[in-house]
Amino acid sequence: MEPKFHAFMFSWFAFGHMIPFLHLANKLAEKGHRVTFLLPKKAHKQLEHLNQFPDNIVFHALTISPVDGLPVGTETASDIPVSLSSSLASAMDWTRDQVEDAVRVAKPDLIFFDFAEWVTEIAKMYGAKSVYFITFSAASASMSMVPGLRPDNLATTPPEYPSSKVLLRGQETNAFSFIFYPFGEGTTLYERIAKGLTNCDVISIRTCLEVEEKFCDFLERQFQRKVLLTGPILPEPDKIIPLEDRWNLWLNRFEPGSVVFCALGSQIILEKHQFQELCVGMELTGLPFLVAVKPPRGSLTVQEGLPEGFEERVKGRGVVWGGWVQQPLILAHPSVGCFVNHCGFGSMWESLLSDCQIVLLPYLPDQILNTRLMTEELEVSVEVEREETGWFSKERLSVAVRSVMDKDSELGNQVRRNHVKWKESLLRHGLMSGYVNKFVEALEKLVQNKNLE
Repeated sequence: MEPKFHAFMFSWFAFGHMIPFLHLANKLAEKGHRVTFLLPKKAHKQLEHLNQFPDNIVFHALTISPVDGLPVGTETASDIPVSLSSSLASAMDWTRDQVEDAVRVAKPDLIFFDFAEWVTEIAKMYGAKSVYFITFSAASASMSMVPGLRPDNLATTPPEYPSSKVLLRGQETNAFSFIFYPFGEGTTLYERIAKGLTNCDVISIRTCLEVEEKFCDFLERQFQRKVLLTGPILPEPDKIIPLEDRWNLWLNRFEPGSVVFCALGSQIILEKHQFQELCVGMELTGLPFLVAVKPPRGSLTVQEGLPEGFEERVKGRGVVWGGWVQQPLILAHPSVGCFVNHCGFGSMWESLLSDCQIVLLPYLPDQILNTRLMTEELEVSVEVEREETGWFSKERLSVAVRSVMDKDSELGNQVRRNHVKWKESLLRHGLMSGYVNKFVEALEKLVQNKNLE
């Protein structure tokens, strides 16, 4: 029997990063290993219910210092617009002394990290192995790390990039240039990722070879580091509390496969006109729908931002909700037949492993590349066409949804067939658990070899 190890986890202060880290922590704890999870105090309550092994996984609170430009009380990315991410990165960097103190006292065997590239220095100092855990797609990581990438050559397809289909187009290259913007004091997101991947002991990615083998191979060659895959590590459905009555009772009113569910993640805050196009686009489908998005910029509630007369027109068949919802359980409800989402990496996996038709509205650059992976490589989804403004119209959203929901649609039937094949392939017995088992075994060997050094 392999000796048990102690791992630290320190992710970027965004729930789209912290939640995958915690899902991975659950897998390690299930095997008997100990995890200390370093995170902001406010995130404790929001993540506590996802800790399936509280005896093995301990939350270690970090105090987040005030930073100029950040609203008072900001601790995670969901507290701020994307434009303030650089200031939050500074706040993360200012926890370095706390992280180092915790490492010095506990002496972990492994430290998992992502955007805090300085973790590799602390790990070396105290004899721990550093593991860069990529929570977004290998396709996005590969695009971010192609040799010679610069803000002025994003429009050119790099010859080293592994795919001719998973690409940025037109104005999307402008959006992707954000990786070269300041991200904390004196550094950029590009530099952080590159330094972290170059200086870590091992790279790990939340993906599988069946979907992203060529991108994983590219990263292994590029950084000369062993790449370990965890699989998508989604929580087991039977370990989640039941769907809230509010949504269960509402969804039960509709025919199987007839409801369109739209969710855009915890970080996206739409402008009011974008929010209204989204709402009216869902209305124009003529189908029952549930939209779960944050209130638009300038509005305290979603109701404030709704188009005039909208609630009366969709009464009984449409709901717009501004709070958190149990996304995996809503997707599993028999009445839900279509999932409109931003194609964040977590939502990408949840949609791929669901029975729903998939319509994609990517917002951030990594989501755009995930969307191309789903739409162009796997051919399991439809992307909503954008206007010249970079956003989409209500008409194009409605057309995209109808194209997959219409039973006579050739496109809808094609993506449904492909989706079924991929889902069956990914859920075949032993595939996901096999990734986790191999991943943990590799970590156990890494720790064992470290102890022999």
